[in-house]
Amino acid sequence: MTLEDRREARRNSLLRAGVALLGAPDGPAVNVRAVCRAASLTERYFYESFQDRDEFVRSVYTAVGDEAQAALAEAVASTETARERAEAAVDAFVKLMVDDPAMGRVLLLAPLSEPALSRRGIDLMPGFVALVHDQLSAVDDEVEKQLVAVGVVGALTTLFIGYLDGTVAASREQFVAHCVTLVVEANKAGHE
Repeated sequence: MTLEDRREARRNSLLRAGVALLGAPDGPAVNVRAVCRAASLTERYFYESFQDRDEFVRSVYTAVGDEAQAALAEAVASTETARERAEAAVDAFVKLMVDDPAMGRVLLLAPLSEPALSRRGIDLMPGFVALVHDQLSAVDDEVEKQLVAVGVVGALTTLFIGYLDGTVAASREQFVAHCVTLVVEANKAGHE
């Protein structure tokens, strides 16, 4: 491994530790010492990649957001129908955010309690809205399409937050089916 490869491996190790700490079940518990301990690295290597704790927290959040957007884009790329796209997108998001609840808590819950992320959720929202917007093939009016996309993202965000924090009590199957139906019905809204 080159020096750059080792540096990148250390950075990735720190980011993985950050997901676990920022997405902890009892809420974010991120400080430099805890991150280094979880990654089995010294503070020297932390500061090799990050200026401070807040930059690190934002980097963890951005990495999770980027992974979620990539998973959604990949999921819908290989589908034919609107229903298949909805099922593939919901399935991909559930696998990433529910099956690995630390990832879900980082993306959806951490911005609610972590000061370093106070605007990050808002900053990532347009990317998710664009993904939904592009799948609304049945909605012809561009303004309506934008409104529906924003509404769907808002509704799904709230549903996933509730599912992750336990305030939405549903089986996984019920939850997935409801989310798919929400997306499918939103796409039909343009023809009513």
